[in-house]
Amino acid sequence: MSVANDEDIPQVERKTVTDFCYLLDKSKQLFNGLRDLPQYGQKQWQSYFGRTFDVYTKLWKFQQQHRQVLDNRYGLKRWQIGEIASKIGQLYYHYYLRTSETSYLNEAFSFYSAIRQRSYYSQVTKEDRPELVVKKLRYYARFIVVCLLLNKMDVVKDLVKELSDEIEDYTHRFNTEDQLEWNLVLQEVAAFIEADPVMILNDDNTIVIISNRLVDGTGPVLEQGMVVGQLMLADALIIGNCNNQDPAEKPTKRENPHKYLLYKPTFSQLYTFLAASFKELPANSALLIYLSATGVFPTGRSDYEEQGLVVRRLQSDLGPYDFGGVLTNSNRDVVNGDALHKRNQTYKEMHCLHPGDLYPFTRKPLFIIVDSSNSVAYKNFTNLFGQPLVCLLSPTAYPKALQDLSERGSLFTLFLNNSLMAFLFISGLSSMRKGLWDKCQEQLRKINRDIAQLLTHSRSIDQAFLQFFGDEFLRLLLTRFIFCSATLRMHKSFKETRNYPETYPPLPRDELVENLHLQKQILELASILDVRNLFLETTMDEY
Repeated sequence: MSVANDEDIPQVERKTVTDFCYLLDKSKQLFNGLRDLPQYGQKQWQSYFGRTFDVYTKLWKFQQQHRQVLDNRYGLKRWQIGEIASKIGQLYYHYYLRTSETSYLNEAFSFYSAIRQRSYYSQVTKEDRPELVVKKLRYYARFIVVCLLLNKMDVVKDLVKELSDEIEDYTHRFNTEDQLEWNLVLQEVAAFIEADPVMILNDDNTIVIISNRLVDGTGPVLEQGMVVGQLMLADALIIGNCNNQDPAEKPTKRENPHKYLLYKPTFSQLYTFLAASFKELPANSALLIYLSATGVFPTGRSDYEEQGLVVRRLQSDLGPYDFGGVLTNSNRDVVNGDALHKRNQTYKEMHCLHPGDLYPFTRKPLFIIVDSSNSVAYKNFTNLFGQPLVCLLSPTAYPKALQDLSERGSLFTLFLNNSLMAFLFISGLSSMRKGLWDKCQEQLRKINRDIAQLLTHSRSIDQAFLQFFGDEFLRLLLTRFIFCSATLRMHKSFKETRNYPETYPPLPRDELVENLHLQKQILELASILDVRNLFLETTMDEY
């Protein structure tokens, strides 16, 4: 809209409209410029984001101070105010993604909530403009994501119902081609809501929302005498083409790592982000790479497993590009998340991330998690530069009774994200009371403390593990991994070697994952839950 041509408009009001139009145009220009801004790296984006924030802050305050003039002389509509608020919410959300600082996520929630409470988009349906309705739908989708991250599940359920109604109305009123896309959004949200396989209930049967966010004291405390490295986690790259839960929960009250979420990146995109993180990694810092993706095998899955290529690699000249890896960007050769069977064995899959692809980045401390059906491709990783390097590798297969979990996320990632929830799941429990949950959490904290002591006092452990143990988040990941490994080896349903996680470099099994004291503590946890019969008994007379 433009300034009205009525010559009777006072000059002050005319200037108000002109100033508003300038701020509105400037804000749109800066916001659109964010699309051209590199998503990687820390130095280029902050000043640009700052300028964009400043303009939107001025625009928001300006429309509040001059609402009556803008209503009368400019014809400002409520959906336009909602659009400004929505963009501010987007800015805060993306600032959160860059910094992992929860306060920005709360600011995004405040603006999105204001839009809903003040019904800024309520009149959109009266206008015969489908593009305005799409703006409303996108607002709902973004609001839902923010609420999911903040664990505001009651709000999520209300928003999903409202979004579902809006999508139905939208598709009935307009002959659109994007109905399936919006229904897919609803399905993905529903899958995310149902990701936790166990319900925690209060005494009045209301559901307790469990937060997995890392706060001070969550991880095992470093006790006096524990000799560990001083590395701190600086960057985390979360890469995947699966629906697994994200284990890189945000630490609070400390320097937050920069966090990049890459969904189905091409090889060139992935390498660009890796190179940028590597370049800007501060001294005495570590880079975390989490890979959750479909396995790419050198031949068919059966050939790969039956021929025992991983074992034979130690006796051959095969290199880090000969055992496949993980597929970061899907193509039509992948069916239902199963292994990739090459049509043409002459060429390797372009978007497969092989262990050798990460070798250049081992010049700095690197902590790798691989959750894939071909995680063992990284088992014989080679540390060429002597820097701290650890790979945590998922099982490559699960017992048939547990395979249906793959639609809702990986069991391995669940152990890293919420160990007790994973323990309950493999124990066949679908719900429990909050009091029992708290009792089990206390036992799990005791187990994690014991694991930390076992690890730091081990005489045969590779020093790389100790180098990362000084960082609270990496320390928690390591203790949860060992708990996962020990638990699965004790569970009667997990009978095959491929059912167990592994590491590079190898962990001392007798001192850690098969330690008799640790096994006793896990059996005590099982006894609290009355599921001890599901686990193998230890030879306690040797303890």
